[in-house]
Amino acid sequence: MQINGGVRFCEQGMKASIRAMHVQSEVLGMINENITGFDKVGFQRREPVVSAFTEYIGIHGLSSTVDDQVGRIMVSKNPLDITMANRGYFQVQTNEGVKLTRDGRFKLDKFGNLLNLEDNPVLSSAGMPIKLPVVPGNASEVVVNSKGKVSVYDKNSNQMLEAGYLGIVDSNGLAVLDPDVKQGYNEHSNVIIQNEFLAVKPVVRNFEANRQIFMMESQNLQKVIQQLGSSS
Repeated sequence: MQINGGVRFCEQGMKASIRAMHVQSEVLGMINENITGFDKVGFQRREPVVSAFTEYIGIHGLSSTVDDQVGRIMVSKNPLDITMANRGYFQVQTNEGVKLTRDGRFKLDKFGNLLNLEDNPVLSSAGMPIKLPVVPGNASEVVVNSKGKVSVYDKNSNQMLEAGYLGIVDSNGLAVLDPDVKQGYNEHSNVIIQNEFLAVKPVVRNFEANRQIFMMESQNLQKVIQQLGSSS
């Protein structure tokens, strides 16, 4: 009974180490994703959240949250590049439904529809695709104000015609009243690269510590098996 109890102890220790290494690998994956997304327009970093029971249930106790802080805003040469100085998301219509994005690199098709880079329609505050009343000869004839109102210059009437307001919402789908829209700008990721590299060190240390524990438990288990074999 004492030998069997020892074997179960080694087995549980090995399982716990494997679970911990699996969790640390997933955390490293999130950090790596943040680092690779550093130069991506509209990218928002993911923050790993480890629950109090992760040591018992493994990666099922690991989740993540999105950091919605505004990223680095930089000037763009494209007048259809739109960003927000405040928190919020543009809405685009995709085949999988409405998606939220901080990537405001838009374009126009030949019919005057406002699209994102994947050719998905950009939605208005009314939930409908934005279509300009006239097709401009140049993208600079499209004007977007700080509230997200999209207008286009009509040469025939010499007037600015309204096309609607950008449908800017928060993560819960509620309208953002003051998005502080900026035309001719891109928002790059909110990742601080130094912080991500610093976050790697403790994760790697924890992984190595659990690997050492796994090796020790494995050696102990091998000794027990050898002793059982020699006694028989």
